[in-house]
Amino acid sequence: MLDVTVIEDPEAAAVSLDPIRARLLAELAAGPASAAMLAGKVGLPRQKVNYHLKALERHGLVELAGERRKGNVTERLMRATAASYVISPLALAAVQPDPDRFRDQLSARWLLALGARLVRDVGSLITGAAKARKGLATYALDGEVRFASAADRAAFIQELTAGVGALIHKYDAPDAESGRDHRIVVAVHPTVKPQALPQPQPQPQTENQTQTQTQTQEPDSR
Repeated sequence: MLDVTVIEDPEAAAVSLDPIRARLLAELAAGPASAAMLAGKVGLPRQKVNYHLKALERHGLVELAGERRKGNVTERLMRATAASYVISPLALAAVQPDPDRFRDQLSARWLLALGARLVRDVGSLITGAAKARKGLATYALDGEVRFASAADRAAFIQELTAGVGALIHKYDAPDAESGRDHRIVVAVHPTVKPQALPQPQPQPQTENQTQTQTQTQEPDSR
């Protein structure tokens, strides 16, 4: 199973966005299961689950993990082909973002267009490398910094721009016939704060549980 895979086909994207099928993908990412095993988890009849699994299988989102005999029936155990999925802008090719339409280094929407192109290009590279059975040379840097002030942030951006620009100028070899072009994307944006996890709701007590709790709280008379 892959850690993450990119969905480029529009029909596969539509299949993955169906709430029931997305739930099945999540269940199968946790481990192989049959339609009968999944039916109880998602609250659907086994035949209905089978219908959804076949749609996912047609688009390569799930695959056969094995078979087992249960009574007079042979169950197919399915598994997700990846632990998580990303939908490429190629799935909406006619309206995919194009960062070349405008360039504004201070625009959050231009940053979003760059991010979308990054997903599209790296997804295509992964697909091509897998078909050719070759590795893919990439690099990513991820980190966080807390700026004391807006002035510090502006100074950081200025130094970052100058530093990266100097590196590009140093190593760029446009006349190298055997060279290969590489795209460099550097982004700075506020960190998104994780949302507070919902607290479990207390379950209503049964009459027996209430009686037991009352008896436990009574003082020991011995």
